[in-house]
Amino acid sequence: MKAVKPNDFDAYREAMNKKLLSAPNNKIIKRIFNVDTNAYRPGALDEKTKEMMGLVASMVLKCDDCIYYHLERCFDKGVQTEELMEVFGVANLVGGTIVIPHTRRAMEFWEYLKENGENKK
Repeated sequence: MKAVKPNDFDAYREAMNKKLLSAPNNKIIKRIFNVDTNAYRPGALDEKTKEMMGLVASMVLKCDDCIYYHLERCFDKGVQTEELMEVFGVANLVGGTIVIPHTRRAMEFWEYLKENGENKK
């Protein structure tokens, strides 16, 4: 089975974020986006670790858009497939078997990333 990327995920995310952030009088949304960005910056934990944590949380919360986002970030931060399998294990342990369908889609997307790019680190 050839891995496929979710349809226009990046383009859709970018377009909708632009609309949200350009809308007038939305200080709350802008501040939430800012806190989200800052939460993943390096501190006591490095960015790679934080992205893996974000992926676990996204899987447990069953948010495919968030899963795809964090998979891309994990890929960009140099996460290896062996590490990803441990992330998937933790997510399924914490979230239960309801997370299995999301894990399947996450694996398919990871395969897409591996086939169509290179880890940047």
